[in-house]
Amino acid sequence: MTKRRLRSQDWFDNPDHADMTALYLERFMNYGLTPEELTEGRPIIGIAQSGSDLSPCNRHHIDLAKRVKDGIRDAGGIPIEFPTHPIFENCRRPTAALDRNLAYLGLVELLHGYPLDGVVLTTGCDKTTPAAIMAAATVDIPAIVLSGGAMLDSVHEGRLSGSGTVIWQSRRRYAAGEIDRAEFLEAALESAPSIGHCNTMGTASTMNALAEAMGLSLTGCAAIPAAYRERGQMAYRTGKRAVELVHEDLRPSKILTRDALLNAVRVNAAIGGSTNAQPHLAAIAEAADVELSHDDWQIHGYDIPLIADVQPAGRFLSERFHRAGGVPAIMWELAEAGVLDTSCTTVTGQTMGENLKGREARDREVIRPYSAPLMERAGFRVLSGNLFDFAIMKTCVISEDFRRRFLSDPGNENCFEGRAVVFDGSEDYHTRINDPALDIDERSILVIRGSGPLGWPGAAEVVNMQPPDRLIRAGISSLPTIGDGRQSGTADSPSIVHASPESAEGGGLAWLKSGDRIRIDLNAGRCDMLVDEEEIDRRRQQTPPQVPATQTPWQKIYRQEATQLSDGAGLRSAKGFHRIARTLPRHNH
Repeated sequence: MTKRRLRSQDWFDNPDHADMTALYLERFMNYGLTPEELTEGRPIIGIAQSGSDLSPCNRHHIDLAKRVKDGIRDAGGIPIEFPTHPIFENCRRPTAALDRNLAYLGLVELLHGYPLDGVVLTTGCDKTTPAAIMAAATVDIPAIVLSGGAMLDSVHEGRLSGSGTVIWQSRRRYAAGEIDRAEFLEAALESAPSIGHCNTMGTASTMNALAEAMGLSLTGCAAIPAAYRERGQMAYRTGKRAVELVHEDLRPSKILTRDALLNAVRVNAAIGGSTNAQPHLAAIAEAADVELSHDDWQIHGYDIPLIADVQPAGRFLSERFHRAGGVPAIMWELAEAGVLDTSCTTVTGQTMGENLKGREARDREVIRPYSAPLMERAGFRVLSGNLFDFAIMKTCVISEDFRRRFLSDPGNENCFEGRAVVFDGSEDYHTRINDPALDIDERSILVIRGSGPLGWPGAAEVVNMQPPDRLIRAGISSLPTIGDGRQSGTADSPSIVHASPESAEGGGLAWLKSGDRIRIDLNAGRCDMLVDEEEIDRRRQQTPPQVPATQTPWQKIYRQEATQLSDGAGLRSAKGFHRIARTLPRHNH
């Protein structure tokens, strides 16, 4: 038993305030806890429960929490389970991106204001992971991430059918007349064969992989499928380790360093991770008071090769990725190549290098050697220009067909010039994309605005627009797309996303018009509207496009507080709140 006085003892064993101790203790008795459990200095470990009927991707955490509790008890701790704000990517309107910050705020208050010495963060669906990590970093009590795991590999018509990715593939087939509505629904439904989150390398798998890459999960945690027995075993071991973290006083501030975040940037490229990793890591860095610049994605991530052959950038799904070695095997490759910082501290109590010993891949079809990748340079290309100060493009999903059509002009490789077709939000896009008057052809660039944090509100996954049906039927499955919103992590579109500042903030997309020509130069990292400066200045004086009305109190607060995607779409008022557990909150009576 540690001799260090625990945080929870200020509530339950405070000799200076017998009246307050009594007040804090008495109501915990009414469901069977004993006074001695809470007063004898045993670590009290919170279990931040993200599973619920509203969060089907995380729902199995309700059962996993039982094994977490077993681990906590066996290590001498006291488990206290509590709910967090639910986040479900697929169904939350107008976008689940609103809820990351709301869940973050709620969890900060819980971790700060209650008698918790440490916490197990249950994660899974996209934004549950960054929200939990942001809160733990802000409060800075010992914390460990338990991801819920992906669904089992799904098959449709004899082929691997990745969750999410099948939606974007099927809507193109539907537009081309290859399948009907019933077949569309059947393909989508068959992509969800078990409990768990997306089985592609979408945002859920990506962010849980990056939690492990940053050292916040036990080694091998992220990729275990939700239905595997190892998931319950990992839950038990995570509970045990949570108690040890308290005894060792190993906090997020000792783990979430700049080097750890740069490791996550590198791993994201190697796994073909979601573009949503960029704002989420930026928000985590802000919460942890760690520098992570826009250029870090270019400097530290762009030249990393793609070595995970997993949809949407590759062929396979999460179950086989786990059997191949998962995140540790990816990091082992990066470490062997000398591009990973192996000295970083992790929740295991060992360095990342020690965690990765003997973790070489077991299936070289799924996890390639660093020297024989699927793609040489797979990171995000950071772009700027007169349309925005910052945006990114996911290069590892540039298909051979897309490269041939748009990026292979002799003497002008990796550059493209086309006519803009501008849409004000997804309703406008869906209404007009097949309008012949738009004259969309194979050299057009589709642009969507009003889809950022302030404009939507919340930043929606709408940038991966598909061409008109007639072009799809002609064999053109994708066009260059640009937007101030996001795209699904399961999408296979090389869109230019997260354009910041967004149109609602007065960014360049606000004054772009259909018919303007845009030049994209991936070599120079530029994206510019080819309009003279006088005309640009004239347009800037005009009223920006209208955005939808605010519908709820939280949407109003969000619009007042949210930063741009370039900076993480976090909360302005949260800046400066770091390691707040250092000061105990005031007594309540």
